Amino acid sequence: MRRGLAATLTLMRREIVRFLRERNRVFGALVQPIMFWGLFGAGLGSSFRPPAGGGSIGYAEYFFPGTVVLILLFTAIFSTISLIEDRREGFLQGVLVAPVPRSSIVLGKVLGGTALAVGQGLVVLIFAPLAGIKLSPASLAVSLTVMAAIAFGLTALSFCIAWRMDSTQGFHAIMTVLLMPLWLLSGSFFPAQGAPAWLSVLMACDPLTYGMAAFRRVLYPGEGPATQGLPGAGLSLAVTLLFAAAAFGTAVALAQRRGSGVRA
Repeated sequence: MRRGLAATLTLMRREIVRFLRERNRVFGALVQPIMFWGLFGAGLGSSFRPPAGGGSIGYAEYFFPGTVVLILLFTAIFSTISLIEDRREGFLQGVLVAPVPRSSIVLGKVLGGTALAVGQGLVVLIFAPLAGIKLSPASLAVSLTVMAAIAFGLTALSFCIAWRMDSTQGFHAIMTVLLMPLWLLSGSFFPAQGAPAWLSVLMACDPLTYGMAAFRRVLYPGEGPATQGLPGAGLSLAVTLLFAAAAFGTAVALAQRRGSGVRA
């Protein structure tokens, strides 16, 4: 257990140091979602209508939580793409033959990505009052907990995808057709209410929808235009935790396959 814990902490630290040294990855994971928030908030603000209920909410305010979740997604992608680089350089093969459980290796990589995602999400979240969202110390603390659960699940899912990839081009292709639609259908970009029936069904099947709902309910206690029609807080948190556990379990199962992660 000591060796497993040491391996987990070492890989977690390596991910954080490696990410911070590559400024282009920091820029891509943090600045691009903020640009989306500014551009879409300005462009769609005049045509956006709250999902339902009394009161009003502008699109920039509605889209702000979705921007934070997009940062979590981008950071998960950029942190796990290093698996492909590690395999090319031979580092991954060296780690896999070490006398430590592979679950510790997976946990170290996923925790490293999770820590980076939550840290970058926090940098943006503290500016929520500028979007019209009031933050309190309690709501900020609970928000970080929800963000950590979302980030852990997304990082583990990205790990599963990157584990079997031999090229960064293939990973980006999967990101485009799988991970980005996962975010688009989560209610981050547009509400489920008012969407066509078939699209509402897809959104209900998206596990990230419940993470997004839990995040919104933390930022907006009680019912209002920002939370109208969303799944309940208990259900949303339960599905988010189940998604995180399932994604991590799948990542561990992939890593434990004989010969897995090794390429000639």
